[in-house]
Amino acid sequence: MQRVAVIGAGPGGLVAARYLQSEGFAPVLFEQAASAGGQWSGDARCSGVWPSMRTNTSRVLTQFSDLPHAPGLATYPSNREIGDYLLRYAARFDLGARTKLRTTVREIAAVPGGWAVRHGNQEEVFEKVVVATGRFQHACIPEVPGLASFSGNAGVAHTFAYKDPERYRGKRVLVAGCAISALEIASDLCMLGAARVVVCHRRQRYVLPKLMAGVPSDHRAFTRYQALAEESLPRDEFGAMLKQLVLDAVGSPEQYGAPKPADNILDAGLTLSQHYLPLVAEGRIEVRPWLDRVADTQVRFVDGRVEDFDGILFGTGFELSLPFLSEPIRRTLNLGAQRIELYKHTFHPELPGLAFVGLWDQSGPMFPPLENQARWLAYVWSGAVASPRPEAMQLGLAECRAGGAVPPKTKMNLMALLFARAAGVEPEPARWPELQRALLFGPLAPISFRLQGRDALPDAASRFAGEAMAFGCMTSPQFDASELEKLRRLAHVAPSPDIAAWAASSEAPVQRSADRAATMAR
Repeated sequence: MQRVAVIGAGPGGLVAARYLQSEGFAPVLFEQAASAGGQWSGDARCSGVWPSMRTNTSRVLTQFSDLPHAPGLATYPSNREIGDYLLRYAARFDLGARTKLRTTVREIAAVPGGWAVRHGNQEEVFEKVVVATGRFQHACIPEVPGLASFSGNAGVAHTFAYKDPERYRGKRVLVAGCAISALEIASDLCMLGAARVVVCHRRQRYVLPKLMAGVPSDHRAFTRYQALAEESLPRDEFGAMLKQLVLDAVGSPEQYGAPKPADNILDAGLTLSQHYLPLVAEGRIEVRPWLDRVADTQVRFVDGRVEDFDGILFGTGFELSLPFLSEPIRRTLNLGAQRIELYKHTFHPELPGLAFVGLWDQSGPMFPPLENQARWLAYVWSGAVASPRPEAMQLGLAECRAGGAVPPKTKMNLMALLFARAAGVEPEPARWPELQRALLFGPLAPISFRLQGRDALPDAASRFAGEAMAFGCMTSPQFDASELEKLRRLAHVAPSPDIAAWAASSEAPVQRSADRAATMAR
């Protein structure tokens, strides 16, 4: 049985090991923390979670297909509950016995016969290695003139290091950034006793709450239909469609007292926060433009206003950090602070036997695309699906280079479908009459990718139906007029022939009630 080194025992490493094991490999996981779970372990060396942090992704999309959450779990679980879930997942597949905890890999290098994995004073050689150390480990704090002179008694830190809200009780705190962590921590500070909270950013994003009319936002924003639309429609048309979804759900930030974002939502960006906009509307969070300079406790903003603060937190993202890769590997990957050249984020033609899991930057839940990527990787290495052709891999690398030094952030549904198609596990709606609506307009739950293809599960259909219906997504094959019109619009341009042909055909079912018929006639 061929041994495979898996670097990292977070969600990506665990699910990669699970599928490698099922394909006949013997994975060995290397984890620097004291327990598996990665970010969710709570280990300060590798975790950016804070005490009150709950997931920003719903429970349906924060799980793997082999292990449903326990009944009664909240819609948005706590960080500890996800950590416990990952430990149960590891136990289910006996991955604990295969994991070397408190083991930091200091180098991976090519050697005759495979890849040397060096840790401590030891060296082990593996024919294959999977790097699954995560994308969000090395915090990035931008350069701000005078920042080193800041003398507020709560100091300067990145949100990755935010662990003790009591440190900021009664303090004046500036939070820099407009992504999820910045807005969630600003809200946390405001509700846990900070004297004043100001958020500053370079551009105002549109903001979605976690729930829209009782339905988790990720069940609506990251559907298969939305992915087909983004793949198929002109950029401006897709942007207008996405913007309307947001405006219908929550309105625009300027209605709450925040700055007005750019009209094009794809230029402005979209982030998620349940409490941020209402707190701005209540005057409990004030919004400013970006920092111009810092002097002692004073911060000057680019609009000329000056204010004193006790602490500054930067929610300004992360850089790729893979210091254990040898210099030749780093050169081959053209590795930069925000980029790594890989075919479909996984393979490089000049590095056979070395693969990467979970290193792209995206919006939305990570668990569904991680599982599909792990399946594809394991199937390729076992020969269950064909290896990518050299010319296709070269074309993929060229697309990476065309993305520039900072590739655009992608989306969960695009990534989940990318890997599902590569692995041959994308479900065909026409084969599942009672699930057609859910497969197109419902949540992209991991279990939906176990309906067909390799590793299909006999109970996948019933489990997916339950998850789709949990928040009101009906699994009936009947489509209402607006849904059918969406499908017909995509049928003219969608790149997926099965969806296009099915949506345009008479087999796409329609409810024939008088109301719907009248709507279609209009």
